[in-house]
Amino acid sequence: MGKISFANSNNPTIAMSAVINFPEAFDEKQLYPAIVVSHPGGGVKEQTAGTYAAKLAEQGFVTIAYDASYQGESGGELRQLENPHIRTEDVSAVIDYLTTLPYVDNDRIGAMGICAGAGYTANAAINDRRIKAVGTVSAVNIGSMFRNGWDNTIASIDALPVLEAGAAARTADAAGGERATMPLAPLKEADAPNEELRQAWEYYHTQRAQHPTAPGFATARSLTQIITYDAYHMADVFLTQPLQVIAGSEAGSKWMSDDLFDRAASTDKNFHVVEGSNHMQLYDGAQYVEEAAAVLAPFFRQKLG
Repeated sequence: MGKISFANSNNPTIAMSAVINFPEAFDEKQLYPAIVVSHPGGGVKEQTAGTYAAKLAEQGFVTIAYDASYQGESGGELRQLENPHIRTEDVSAVIDYLTTLPYVDNDRIGAMGICAGAGYTANAAINDRRIKAVGTVSAVNIGSMFRNGWDNTIASIDALPVLEAGAAARTADAAGGERATMPLAPLKEADAPNEELRQAWEYYHTQRAQHPTAPGFATARSLTQIITYDAYHMADVFLTQPLQVIAGSEAGSKWMSDDLFDRAASTDKNFHVVEGSNHMQLYDGAQYVEEAAAVLAPFFRQKLG
């Protein structure tokens, strides 16, 4: 395992920060399957993405968990920009880097993500045929979540004021005022509307998993990209790769995993429900993460060869 940095091929002025993991008895003269692991919105590579990347490396894969552009230890200004189109392209930029490594088999590259990182992974796979297999954990289609709410109870049109707020934030930014931000998880425990999202606050803002490069908020201007974004756009046509979806039985977000599974064109897709787990427990709950990893490892082993 080691921390690395490389230029983002979509914007070479941005240095991407990542952790690369190697399987036991790694031999750089051999060829290995590789898996890109994308973090949740508001997260960084040192949190759940790094956990899954490490576990999959133990199963024989080269894995890479990275910080999104404008976030974590990766470069780019404006800081904490959560532009879903850029985050999707980041997945492919990491794959660009992997293809330059002599020990990575370019025909055996997979991708997985957690929460919004799962949505971005799915969107990248729709666009990038180098991704040969797709895994998702607690998938979130960030556009759907911001339009329709955590548990899909809001009509899309009712997000119009939020879209307008994003535009107003951009205007204020252009005028040189203090940059407006928005939470990606509750910033205070009292802000959480339910236990599941209270755990999101706990994850990002207590010793449970807090990290200095993960403040838990994004620029409010990001709303102008997020609200109209559909991570699963054209999945019914182009998401043909093998797909393994994993969600907790108690997750308020499970409807977004259901949506991905239903819309994906793949004829080789499976849905594993982790009984008793909510959305956040699949980030770091030991028994739930072990179960998810025990599903993902053989999936990728079979599909990547």
